[in-house]
Amino acid sequence: MEEKEFIELITNHQRIIYKVCNLYAQSSTDKEDLFQEITLNAWKGIRNFKGDSLFTTWLYRVALNTALTFKRKENRQRKVDNAVDSLAFPHEQQPEADEQLAAMYKAINELSDIDKALITLYLDDYNYSEMGNVLGITANNVAVKMNRLKKKLKEESEKYLNNQ
Repeated sequence: MEEKEFIELITNHQRIIYKVCNLYAQSSTDKEDLFQEITLNAWKGIRNFKGDSLFTTWLYRVALNTALTFKRKENRQRKVDNAVDSLAFPHEQQPEADEQLAAMYKAINELSDIDKALITLYLDDYNYSEMGNVLGITANNVAVKMNRLKKKLKEESEKYLNNQ
């Protein structure tokens, strides 16, 4: 693949990288570093992309693996308030919806790295089979984890809303 084609693909799908960066890095500097690291790893690995899956599935896998490695290297402690402050919420929503969304993001931020990855893929409308391919687990395992995660997120976000 030519550099120009790669840049075009990354540009067209950069929101995947941004989403992963927002979940796994706190400061804007760390997010920029992680974005560059993901892009570099994608460039290094693009010749191994065989097209057996969608490019977006492959990019998610590269992004998540890079983010997990980045996190381990830096051994970062994320704080819920900093993560919520750095999120951009849509302006057209009502204040109550903003509170619910903030509570959900707080709950998501407290999940394990794998669970965050599952929720991120779920929110991007990936099916369980695709999610399993990205994370290297079976679709059945994804289904079980998602059922537990949905229940946990509902409980946690309600708890945040009740504590406000």
